[in-house]
Amino acid sequence: MTSCFLLRLALLAGLAAHDGARAQSVVYKCVDKNGRVEFTDINKPGCKVLDLPGYISAPAPVPRAAPAVTMRQGAGRPAAAAPNPTGFPRVDTATQRARDDDRRAILEDELHAEERKLADLKRVFNNGEPERQGNEKNYAKYQERVAQMRDDIGRSEKNIEALKREIANIR
Repeated sequence: MTSCFLLRLALLAGLAAHDGARAQSVVYKCVDKNGRVEFTDINKPGCKVLDLPGYISAPAPVPRAAPAVTMRQGAGRPAAAAPNPTGFPRVDTATQRARDDDRRAILEDELHAEERKLADLKRVFNNGEPERQGNEKNYAKYQERVAQMRDDIGRSEKNIEALKREIANIR
C-alpha cells in the first residue's frame, strides 16, 4: 500500500517537474471503479483537474490561414520571404569580408591538416599491403585492419573534397 502511494507521488512530482508535462494544457487525475489512479490530459468520467504548483499551461495554438492557391493548383512556388525582414541586423561589407577571410583561413588550415592525415594514411597503407603488427597472427585481424584503413582513406578523401567545395563557396 505504501509503495503504491510513493509511486503515485513520484509520478505526480515527475509530471509537475517534467517540461513535457508543462506543454499540455490540463492534467487530470482519474480514478476508475476499481480504485486505480490514472493521470492524463484527456477528460474522462471520474476525472478531476489537478492544480500543480508552478504549472504553466501552453497557450492554444494559433490557427494559420490556408494559402489561397496551392502548388498543385498550378500556382508554382510560394513567394519568397523578404530578403531583409525588419529589425534583422545588417553587417557592413568590411566586417563581412573579414569574417569570410577568417573562415577561409580556418578552412584552409583544416584542409592542410586533412591532406597531411591522408598522406600519412596512404604511407602506412602501402598500396594495400601494410606491415603486419605483432597482434595480427590471425589473418582475419590483419584484413580487418586493412579494410578499416581503406575506409579511413576514403573518408579523408571525401573530407578534402568537402573542404575544397566550402572554400570555393566563400565569396
